[in-house]
Amino acid sequence: MRYIYKYVLALAAIIMMVSCTDDDSFTTYIANQLTFSTDSVRMDTVFSRVPSSTKTFWVYNHSGDGIRCVNVRLAHGNQTGFRVNVDGVYLGKDAGFQTSNVEVRDKDSIRVFVELTSPLNGKDSPQLLQDDIVFTLESGVEQRVNLSAYSWDAEMIHGLNITNDTTINGNGRPIIIYDSLRVDSLATLTISAGTTLYFHSGAGIDVYGRLLAEGQPGQRVTLRGDRTDRMFDYLPYDRVSGQWNGIVFHESSYDNVLDFTDIHSTFNGIICDSSDVTKPKLLLRNSIVHNCQGYGLKAVNCNVNVLNSQITNTLRDCVAFYGGISQLLHCTLAQFYPFDSRRGAALRFTNSEYWPLLGMDCINSIVTGYSNDVIMGEQQVEDTAAVLNYRFISSIVRTDSIASDSKEAPKWIDVIWDNSKEDTVATADKHFLLVDGDKQDYNFHLDSISPAINRANMEYMLPIDGDGTARDSIPDIGAYEFIKKTEE
Repeated sequence: MRYIYKYVLALAAIIMMVSCTDDDSFTTYIANQLTFSTDSVRMDTVFSRVPSSTKTFWVYNHSGDGIRCVNVRLAHGNQTGFRVNVDGVYLGKDAGFQTSNVEVRDKDSIRVFVELTSPLNGKDSPQLLQDDIVFTLESGVEQRVNLSAYSWDAEMIHGLNITNDTTINGNGRPIIIYDSLRVDSLATLTISAGTTLYFHSGAGIDVYGRLLAEGQPGQRVTLRGDRTDRMFDYLPYDRVSGQWNGIVFHESSYDNVLDFTDIHSTFNGIICDSSDVTKPKLLLRNSIVHNCQGYGLKAVNCNVNVLNSQITNTLRDCVAFYGGISQLLHCTLAQFYPFDSRRGAALRFTNSEYWPLLGMDCINSIVTGYSNDVIMGEQQVEDTAAVLNYRFISSIVRTDSIASDSKEAPKWIDVIWDNSKEDTVATADKHFLLVDGDKQDYNFHLDSISPAINRANMEYMLPIDGDGTARDSIPDIGAYEFIKKTEE
């Protein structure tokens, strides 16, 4: 028994010696240093007092021995608004914005998390903020990772209710809308050229009165979400749909005009509630509605006029007219929404007993997309003699079902039938400069090989295109003139 006891003691001693290998020793040799996955953490522009998204980086030890940090700290403490967590330890106020005795064993790593809520800086333009995370090793060596961001003071508005005629001019600090922006039935809200309104998640515009967006060429009115950071390195949140709620024109709202206005990354872009079709509901001119998680433009029994406008990439229909009177003139409707194969049509128009389609004209316009059929004309009345009132004139259309039964005049005049037998990538490439669903990057200006060039009907030509560029004597179909014409 004594021999067994001695054997157990010897074996335990050997195990203890093996466990105390070099992996558990810590060096003070100055050549042994940490390695970082990045030497700087750069954030996008953030709004003052609004928490940023979280950035991370790794701290590696490839030195061949353990390294102990006697101190890890924020160089400027609480002065810049950066918040740091090192290997599960928050460098907060109670700890003096530092931690001690952080060990990184050989061939091991720790993770660092960084956020920012920047203080007001009192300036109208973005201001650079910088700080350093300082790793002080037992050897006395200091290693730093730089933190930087541009901080922009913004005016934050919660639940704005417009009860009198009001003009918003956003040429100063950015304006962030929380909750909602409501225009009462007796009020007109005017948004001046060059203004950008940022909408927090769940916020939108409810118009019971009148909305005028008075953008100009080179000074668009922009309505977008308030996320200025990135979902991935290649994908800004500004390219992600569903960031805010869009615009609703309610039943009592008429004579709305959106000119040179960019609406993107919404849930629904524009919704027009049922109203008196003898009165103009909306004039959408020289504008963009892009990347919506619902509809781009949905109008129920309304009088709507859409000129020189791009309405693209929506989960539901890009444009849907349920009855009423509508016109699409020199428009680009392209349904290349990338996230769901069950995406809606590029254009839907419906005739029903409750909402009769009194007229829908699509002139000098491109209507295309991934699917073989992106145009849906729906007759929903029992009276077989009822007329589905629509016309397509000098337009490029991608459809099978409507084209197969009625190519005769007067509904289809000088129409170019998009070849639905081609693969969808080729269809996108032959019309537009860029359709990149992976990076959510699109440019719906015409490519040099597009059949839309020089094919518009002169009788219906608008003098400028959606950019404000003068159309030439042989105009192009769609919202934009072929760009090289302005360079030659």
